[in-house]
Amino acid sequence: MGENDDDKFANDTERPRHSVTVPSFRLGRSPVTIGEFRQFRPGHESGLPSEWPAAMVSWVDAVAYCQWLGPDFRLPTEAEWEYAARAGAQTPYYCGETIDLRQANYLYTEQGAKVGHGCRTPSGSYPANPFGLFDMLGNVCEWTEDFWRPDYQTEPSYNEIRHVLRGGAWDYLPRLLRCSWRDALAGDKCRDNVGFRVAANI
Repeated sequence: MGENDDDKFANDTERPRHSVTVPSFRLGRSPVTIGEFRQFRPGHESGLPSEWPAAMVSWVDAVAYCQWLGPDFRLPTEAEWEYAARAGAQTPYYCGETIDLRQANYLYTEQGAKVGHGCRTPSGSYPANPFGLFDMLGNVCEWTEDFWRPDYQTEPSYNEIRHVLRGGAWDYLPRLLRCSWRDALAGDKCRDNVGFRVAANI
């Protein structure tokens, strides 16, 4: 878990690279869609396609949705998320050293030119990773269960109001779709590029 060797885009939030043990768990094949979220909150993102991944969902809302599904459902931990995104790869992306528009939804090249769709795309529009999971990289950033910590040497603080985001989004650069990339947002905030997927205990 964490930065890849010789990854020029890695930063201190991704360090140090370290081994983790991830117990068995289940993970949604795609982020929760607008249509699925509307079953919990009717009228959510009215007028937008039901097959798009849901966004404008806070961490608090995502947790409430998981609880609504039942006692075995929850957000993935940060370690579970990265394990699932990597799908066994040791490279910055599950598909290798680079990623392109055939593999994920993002907006800009590394040079800042607009090349993407400029919006979310329906879940399943891009190939699944080797674990059969769609949109782990790109489309929407995904909430994880964890409280933010600035690196992997610092213990999580439960006084921290922010939670970890992973995966990058439709309006990002490719470097922000790397498997080790991480960011944070306050748990009560919503963004048009932040969604989530559901994990479950086995």
